[in-house]
Amino acid sequence: MARRLPPLNALVVFEAAARHLSFTRASEELHVTQAAVSHQIKSLEDHLGIALFHRLGRGQGLVLTDAGREYLPAIASALEAIRVSTDLARREKPKRLLNIATLDSIGSRWLLPRLSQFMREHPSVDVRITAAAPEEEALQHAVAEIELRYGTGEWPELDAVRFMSESIFPVCSPKLLQGPHPLRRPEDLRHHTLLHDVMNTGWRDWLAAAGAEGVDPERGPGFNHSHLVIQAAEMGEGVALGRGALVLDALESGALVRPFALTLPAPFGYYVVTAPRTAKIPIVRAFCDWVMLQGAGSQGQLDRILAATVTDP
Repeated sequence: MARRLPPLNALVVFEAAARHLSFTRASEELHVTQAAVSHQIKSLEDHLGIALFHRLGRGQGLVLTDAGREYLPAIASALEAIRVSTDLARREKPKRLLNIATLDSIGSRWLLPRLSQFMREHPSVDVRITAAAPEEEALQHAVAEIELRYGTGEWPELDAVRFMSESIFPVCSPKLLQGPHPLRRPEDLRHHTLLHDVMNTGWRDWLAAAGAEGVDPERGPGFNHSHLVIQAAEMGEGVALGRGALVLDALESGALVRPFALTLPAPFGYYVVTAPRTAKIPIVRAFCDWVMLQGAGSQGQLDRILAATVTDP
């Protein structure tokens, strides 16, 4: 036989009216009319077959009957339990924090433009990004669970997997292809400012490989952060030696162009690095797998760009 519950809304009205001993104050609390309160109480009394209140007349309020006094504690307790359980159900579970350390260059130019996809796929995770160089040993000091590093992949006692290769080639704003000194041959660089990434392969190597004569490889401003070199190139301040992963998005958007086809492979690459103690944690593994997938896609984009004909001035 099915268990019949009384009208639940009527129970809420009963509890309020019993607490205030007033239909008027109950109606104000519940934001309904006094007539609605009276109707709900009568509905409940009819359902139970008992009177819950003595009506004392106009202006004299209410008094609970003996049955009403016995009924009230159980109803009040049940409604409070429902309120507490509802509040707990509404609360979001604390998000799992995933701490990642990365060089500011790969972090700002490659990771951040893609990170929203990972966040959509893992809504219960909040990522914390720390800009850090490998020598700061974020993994060893438990500051991070994952690092994105640039190097040869040889870091003792750490697990490192390459997710992108490195290649070096000149990049510039499209506007430098025009004007009185368009970039047609490497020798034309003598008319333009060279932007230097002082922490990476210098212009001397690329100019020598290109056979460019009459170009001073040392002149021009230098920056100790790769993303600053790229930003200066996007602003049209000169020609930079672009690092493939860091200029990929700018090449795709047209903010930068590749005036010359010569590309130098680099001995270094980009690695996702973990410590053995955390490598098998599911969310750490999920992020590493995501980086590998994103890296493969970016590598394919870059290979396609490098295989294409350079922009004609």
